[in-house]
Amino acid sequence: MTGLRSHTASAVRTTGAARDAPGRPRATLALTSAATAVTLMTYTAPMVTLPDTAAALHTPLSAQAWLLNGTPLGLAALLLVAGSLADDYGRRRIFLAGTLALGLTTALGAFTTTTWQFTLARIAQGAASAAILASSLGLIVHAFPSPRGRLHATGVWGAFVSGGIAVGPLVAGALPNWRVAYAVLGAAALAVAALGTRALAESRAARGGRPDILGALTFGPALVSLIAALTLGRDGWLRAPVALLIGAAVVLVAAFVAIERWAGTPMIDLGLLRRPRFLASSAGGLFTGLAVIGMFSFLPALLQQTLRLSPLATAWLFLLWSGLSFAVALQVRHLAGRVSPRAQLALGFALHTIAVITMLGAIGSGSWTRLLPGLILGGVGSGLLNGALPLLAVESVPRERAAMGSGAQQTFRYIGSCAGVALTIALATSSGSLAHGTNTALLVSAVLAAVGAGAVLVLRERGE
Repeated sequence: MTGLRSHTASAVRTTGAARDAPGRPRATLALTSAATAVTLMTYTAPMVTLPDTAAALHTPLSAQAWLLNGTPLGLAALLLVAGSLADDYGRRRIFLAGTLALGLTTALGAFTTTTWQFTLARIAQGAASAAILASSLGLIVHAFPSPRGRLHATGVWGAFVSGGIAVGPLVAGALPNWRVAYAVLGAAALAVAALGTRALAESRAARGGRPDILGALTFGPALVSLIAALTLGRDGWLRAPVALLIGAAVVLVAAFVAIERWAGTPMIDLGLLRRPRFLASSAGGLFTGLAVIGMFSFLPALLQQTLRLSPLATAWLFLLWSGLSFAVALQVRHLAGRVSPRAQLALGFALHTIAVITMLGAIGSGSWTRLLPGLILGGVGSGLLNGALPLLAVESVPRERAAMGSGAQQTFRYIGSCAGVALTIALATSSGSLAHGTNTALLVSAVLAAVGAGAVLVLRERGE
């Protein structure tokens, strides 16, 4: 029986491999990078349009975290699911479905009239973005089989993460209003989907066996429950809805672990949790979300409220941070062989720690120039993080599970993002003074980044 099962699995792998077309490296890298940039542009657009969007939708301050957390909620809930599906059923197929869905849901977001409509549209955008981000690295690993090629490609892809973060606020701030911005971004995603139908080659792991449906049905709702609890907790952690959501998350996570131990083709191999490199990749993603994304997602809105900067002026100011991040991420591949991805992460977190400390008092000073040193240091640190994270993600798992490894790391990244945004808003608005509250949020961000640096340094393979 064992021999028959082994022969069948081997036949499935052979058949799947035969169906895979040869990768087209340049086209694959160009399209996955373009789609990733559009995804991050969509993600970051609310950074500078939050005040206008909240006013148009009549969103109270207590609910503004939902306007920012909709997309990361969809991302966190479905990244691991999307990565597993991409490996098993075709990375090109999942990628194209994601770009098409992102285009449609982003365009629909332009027509929403209430906070909950907008939030639901953003969650749908996050789900579509999960399909894009998780499948992109799988497509790249297939198109660039050599370590040297993979190093170059993941570095470029990571740079376009920073590039999307840089351009998104500029596009949103330059266009007449936030509704037009969403329509333009939706059209861009649809254009990438159209180009991808001809240029991308299919690839998959073809492990055989049944899809892990039970795993998907427990993992997604578990993360939705957790993130909803983190967002609602701002208004009181002892309230019944928050307690129920946390309890549901705990039960669903326990069920997910039990299912993954039993499943023949699990969504995630729990044995990876014994690999220090996989744990370092996951910790890097988590603390990037908590410390970096959480702070820089809400800081632009704070500047508009306190320093009276326009959306476009805010976007140009933050281009110093995001533009440097893009430039540094492009150069990270040249550090290979001299500085490990884990050490690059630690350095990136350390620079973010220093950066936010230099920003203390900037909001209360009334001068945006006080932010410049922190934006410069933070941009370099963010570039190191965005350049090193994708390489560590694909190196921490077997080559055939690259999409799953990417999905796992980014799941932790956007769980951290949701928690970080909710925490930043709660701290910044917890006192009568936004200046005092922002200082508290900056200090907490610094502490979290320092913990992240320590975590990735401790989690290392023997002999590394």
